Amino acid sequence: MNKRERISVRTAMRTDVTFIDGSENVLDALRAMRDGQCTSLIVNKRSDHDEHGIVTLSDIAQQVIAKDRAPERVHIFEIMSKPVISVSPKMDIRYCARLFQKFGIRRASVVEDHKVVGMISYYHLVLEALPELD
Repeated sequence: MNKRERISVRTAMRTDVTFIDGSENVLDALRAMRDGQCTSLIVNKRSDHDEHGIVTLSDIAQQVIAKDRAPERVHIFEIMSKPVISVSPKMDIRYCARLFQKFGIRRASVVEDHKVVGMISYYHLVLEALPELD
């Protein structure tokens, strides 16, 4: 069996993270997702003692669309998950995938020196872990 090269989260992560304030509404979040070409947003901390949150398209579908709520009347803080689970950019992607499985999540923020530097998802993990498809 071939021993695979270690691949870090830093290699696989997306670095163009889009942030939003929890006081914004879902319509603003959808615009930010469209403009940032992403499916999740990191919710800013309110203070140094607070934690980041996350809001995803799934959150919007389940908690706004399915419940027939008006997106311009629902605030992000009402539907976000907080605190967001974070990983280190130095973590091996195999351990990251195991963490996702254990906690039933599909994405996590990547934090270095107390700052969000990226996002990692199953999509990024699989694309980086697979051998070349050519």
